[in-house]
Amino acid sequence: SSVLVAREGHGDMALSSSIGSNVFDITFGLPIPWLLATVVVRPGSVISITSVSLPIQVGTLMGMVVIVVASINMFKWSINRPLGVFFFFLYFVFVTEAVMLELCVLPVC
Repeated sequence: SSVLVAREGHGDMALSSSIGSNVFDITFGLPIPWLLATVVVRPGSVISITSVSLPIQVGTLMGMVVIVVASINMFKWSINRPLGVFFFFLYFVFVTEAVMLELCVLPVC
């Protein structure tokens, strides 16, 4: 739906939709399955996360939020193709970093 809205010339609505859906996924998509697993499926159980790189990835995401807001400001609050290319580049950087961290390619493990 974001692509259709963007093609109609409402890039700001498409961007808001994509950000809003990610916020929803994080605030409901992650906790609900964990809540069900620890309360209904196996009451009292604990779900442990064993990723050593999680703090680095969280820090990277927080840094990227600052970069995204700064880049939107730098582009004069106008969503255009160069800004979209920059956002794609940021996404590629994050995914590459996350994969390299989880596969212990980077010396953090």
